[in-house]
This record gives sequence, C-alpha cells and structure tokens, in this order.
Amino acid sequence: METIIKQLEKVKLRKPILVEGLPGIGNVGRVAAGYLVSEMKMKKFAELYSPHFLPLVIIHDDSVSHVLKNEFYYCKSKNRDIIILTGDTQSISPEGHYEICEKILAFAQKLGVSDIITLGGFAEGRVVEEPRVIGSVNDKKLLKIYEKYGIDFGKEHSIGTIVGASGLLLGLGKLYNIDGVCLMGETIGLPLVTDPKAADKVLQVLAKILGIKVDLSRLEKTIKEMEERIKKTDKIHKKILQEMPKPKEDIRYIG
Repeated sequence: METIIKQLEKVKLRKPILVEGLPGIGNVGRVAAGYLVSEMKMKKFAELYSPHFLPLVIIHDDSVSHVLKNEFYYCKSKNRDIIILTGDTQSISPEGHYEICEKILAFAQKLGVSDIITLGGFAEGRVVEEPRVIGSVNDKKLLKIYEKYGIDFGKEHSIGTIVGASGLLLGLGKLYNIDGVCLMGETIGLPLVTDPKAADKVLQVLAKILGIKVDLSRLEKTIKEMEERIKKTDKIHKKILQEMPKPKEDIRYIG
C-alpha cells in the first residue's frame, strides 16, 4: 500500500485556500481546525490513508472501528472557498512525512489551491497566560501580507524548527508554487494536554485572514464533545513522539 487520497465527492471550488490542523503540541491545530469544521458545517469530500500511520484501528463506543486517516472538508465562503485538512494522526517516520505532504500538496494544486495556512502549537515549557500567535512564512514577500493580523514573526523569540506536516507543507509548498504561513499558538508544550486558550487565539487570527465570522463562545463545549476521540488519538500521538529520534538541539515546536 502507498499513501492514497480517496475523493468522496468532486468539488468545484473558487480560489480555494487550504487550512491544515493535525494533532500536535497542545492539540492547538487540531482543535482549531475541528472547530471550524463544526461551526461552518463543512462537508467532507476526501480521505487520506497511509502505511506511514501506526498499524492500528480506533474502536468506537458502538464497537465499530476505523483505520487512522486524515480528512478533507470544504465550504463555500464570500471571499474564497475554504478547505480544512484535519484527522487522527501524523506520520511515524520522516519518509512518511515527506510522502504524505507531497500527496497533500499535489491534491491541493489539482483543486486550484494557491495558499496554505498550517496550524500548530509553540511549546514554551511554561504556563502562558496570554498566548501569542507566532508565525513563519515560506516567502519573504508574505510578511507584509500577514503582519497586519498581529502575528509575531520572530521579533521576540526564535522558532528554530517546525517538525511535522505544519512545517513540511510550508517548505514543500514552495516547490508547488503554493504560498504558505504557519500560525502557532503559544502553549505549555505537553502533547497530552489540550490547550483551548491557544486554539482560541489561533482561531481569532485565522478568522481575520479568511475574512469570516466565527462564534468562539462554544469552543470549550466543542472540545468536551471531542474529548473521547481526542483521548484515543492522543495515545497514538504520544507513541509517535516517543518513536521519533531525539534531536541534538532544542526543538521547541512539534507538528
């Protein structure tokens, strides 16, 4: 088996922008992406399966199981149509990360995507009372476009590296002529502690960029509804982190 994207519906989109939010530190990206899917009543139109995910299935309360997957959702919007990529997990190997991200970018390019926003958590190693949204772009020209949204692009911190899909989609996106920005909410940095405050800050900035209105008052409630699934896939994500090779230098951000 190789990484495949199964399209469930053919969609015609207008100037689509892709937003990625997969499991990672503080579940910031995943929660933000999942909340948008829920609030905007987005429709699933494709699924990604890969042999680079852990070899297991998730069993639900009704005893029905499914293999690990990523999912693509879409909705029509006033300014431009929006695609959300979220899901259960990321790759457990470096080779898998490259293969999966290239599949995602090729699929996005086919759909007419020219811009991508990746979401994640920036691990500070301490409790953050008022999280900043820290960013990185894949082309210097994009700084002028995104600075006006209050994103911190390195004046008071050093990002260093971005590990996982959130970073690779930026770097490889340039090869596909896709402009990219990564939005990271500051969080304590514990992979098994979901951080709604950091997700809230990321969502505020994301909504401004997308030109949409999002009611964030239900964020806490939505997280509680997601808790059971989050609990199960958090164990998967913890296993992935344990199996990743330890870096020689301090990496403050993962996925």
